[in-house]
Amino acid sequence: MLLGILGIILSLALLITLAYRGMPVIIAAPIASVVALVFSGAPILASYTEIFMPALANFVMNYFPVFLLGAIFGLLMTATGYAESIARSVTRVIGARSALLATVVTSALMTYGGISLFVVAFVMFPLARELFRMADIPKRLIPGTIALGIFTFTMTALPGSPQVQNLIPGQFFGTDGFAAPGIGLIGTLMIGGLGLLWLEYRRRTLMAKGEHFADTLDAIDREHGATTATAGGSVSHGKGVGPGAAVVDEDRKNSAVDTESNPDAAPTSAALLTPPNAVVPFLPLLMVVAVNFACTLFIFPALNWDYLNEEKFGGVTLSARAGIWAVTVGLTAAVLLIIALNLRHVAALKKGFYDGAKGAMLPIFSTGSEVGYGAVVASVAAFAVLRDSVFNMGGNALVTSVASTSITAAITGSSSGGMTIALNAFGEQLRDMAVDQGVSLEAMHRLTAMAAGGLDTLPHSGAVVTLLLVCGMTHRQSYKDIGMVTLVIPVITVAVLTTVVSFTGAF
Repeated sequence: MLLGILGIILSLALLITLAYRGMPVIIAAPIASVVALVFSGAPILASYTEIFMPALANFVMNYFPVFLLGAIFGLLMTATGYAESIARSVTRVIGARSALLATVVTSALMTYGGISLFVVAFVMFPLARELFRMADIPKRLIPGTIALGIFTFTMTALPGSPQVQNLIPGQFFGTDGFAAPGIGLIGTLMIGGLGLLWLEYRRRTLMAKGEHFADTLDAIDREHGATTATAGGSVSHGKGVGPGAAVVDEDRKNSAVDTESNPDAAPTSAALLTPPNAVVPFLPLLMVVAVNFACTLFIFPALNWDYLNEEKFGGVTLSARAGIWAVTVGLTAAVLLIIALNLRHVAALKKGFYDGAKGAMLPIFSTGSEVGYGAVVASVAAFAVLRDSVFNMGGNALVTSVASTSITAAITGSSSGGMTIALNAFGEQLRDMAVDQGVSLEAMHRLTAMAAGGLDTLPHSGAVVTLLLVCGMTHRQSYKDIGMVTLVIPVITVAVLTTVVSFTGAF
């Protein structure tokens, strides 16, 4: 049994190492699975075809519509010029001198409106770069500022977020995307507020030292006493970049990433059209939110779903599917609205559909591969010992859910993959434990989702690597701020809220 436990630990270490070294997760996860199987003495081929692949396929089956529609929607928003128009509208309202706030708010609006996280990163970088240049804010803060808007509260905390991280807990706890709105809103204020305070503190500190927009590389060299800036151990999935590679100079424009070598990135389309006014671009975002809200709280509950009891539907319940169905309907309505608003330019939108379909493939299969790895690890005998030891500690269901999700998200470097692995392994037991202990399943939904959005952004995270590539920065230049706003602050927020809910039962 000790050998099996050692195998699990080594397989986790291998998965982290391979991902950090730039190997696509879709390949690294099966390799790491083999290590766990060898040490446990389990059959490799049978485990791959009968455990790994069904788990991967089940994840794709459940979430493919969200990935596909999100990617298409994001690229259509880019191709129509809507995304850029939204950014400029927000900037006009907030003011270009408030570049930090304008960047966070614009990124958050797009993410909460249903645009894929990675598409938002591609869209926001050139706009944020111009805002930071006008305000003369150090360039190294761009990745952290964008990350605060897309990788934190709009992904997991805001009630009704159409991002997949907010939908996964509902599959296990029978909740919907609007679960525990009080916790979500407080968490949003804490993460967003503290994140902005940190970024403003960093801006003032760096500028007080004489660093300006164009000085990032020289400033980094001075800090480290070096004459040549190197990658400092940071690793990318892109070609020609790796340990020891020279840092790009300030004129480098990483506006595109090779998606074949980077499974976490999504392609973008250049803006082809010009919106008729500043109001129209907001309509598709409002459509996603409004339809999602209406379906979840009013339309679906009012319909007759008795036919779901038929054998051909597998006995699925509305509560298990409402969250995904609502977001799917919302994104579909938004895509149709974009087409309707651009009927004269339908031919120009074709590229958005093609690139969106291609861009959805690698991200969902990469995450599904991580889920398959988790299923393989959960199938070995040693894992049952670890699982039973966790539950035999008699801990609170909420704390157990938050802790297990945080750990697996940290290991995989993925919020959605880590959360799915944890809930596939513990979800049923956690739900039963919560019911027995009187713990709110809605609170557990919200805090579990928020926990997934904390330790997932350790340096080996594909999301972090992609964002740094897009912005032309390295870990040494910008990870300190990314880590603070997407890891430290969210983890502290979740810890505080989990403690309050556990001891007071509030919310």
